[in-house]
Amino acid sequence: DLRALFAAGLVPGILAGCAIMLPALWLSRKHGFEVYSSQTRPPFWRAFWEALPGLFAPVIILGGLRSGLFTPTEAAAVAAVYGIVIGLFSRAFNLRAIFEIFADAAETTAVIMIIIALAGLFAFAGSTLGAFDQAANAILAFTQDPLVVLCLVMVLILFLGMLLDGPSIFLITLPLLYPVALKLNWDLTWFGVLMAVNIAIGQITPPVAVNLFVTSKVAGIPIEATARWVMWFVFSLAVVLVLLIAFPELSLWLPRYLGYLN
Repeated sequence: DLRALFAAGLVPGILAGCAIMLPALWLSRKHGFEVYSSQTRPPFWRAFWEALPGLFAPVIILGGLRSGLFTPTEAAAVAAVYGIVIGLFSRAFNLRAIFEIFADAAETTAVIMIIIALAGLFAFAGSTLGAFDQAANAILAFTQDPLVVLCLVMVLILFLGMLLDGPSIFLITLPLLYPVALKLNWDLTWFGVLMAVNIAIGQITPPVAVNLFVTSKVAGIPIEATARWVMWFVFSLAVVLVLLIAFPELSLWLPRYLGYLN
């Protein structure tokens, strides 16, 4: 159930957010990054009123998901349309800017879809030839200990996350790991959350660190300059991953409470 996966990711997402904020706050205070003590805060109510349209976005998304009005995938489309409408009414951009945004999005999506198509072909071929079942049996022949297998799988996912994008990793590895998860009686929703968190860690871990390319471009600095700082965030997110492995209910209690899981 996509709703169960979405709900299962809320608490881990909050934990991951805190795990990123804490080292960011510590590093900023220790090294004096971006100190603007002379600047005053804008009036609260004016800032709140200006942010109010944006604050409604999560209300619409979560409300629609909870009511069953749309799926998480459809929620992304609803959020995009809502953002365009708000942007037009607030004059944050014009119709020409929307065309440029669509062009950039189409270019990015085309690259991702090519990768997904090739990964899907690999997954189809492996499933048809039975290669994934043989690989799963080989893994289980090495050890039957669920914790050992899970640790090996997490190392594999982390390594792939350092090199590939998230959707490709899911398409390549899930046909292989799905039978392993079934044989070891892993909760699939919990395992999906573990994969998502682990891939997120891999995306900021050198040597490739896909997400760091975006960060360095926004900050206007070379990607090499981020390497010495990012490991603090990798470590803090790894702590969150360990907590989710040790305490599965951190991710499962909310979908159970909402009735998405038995």
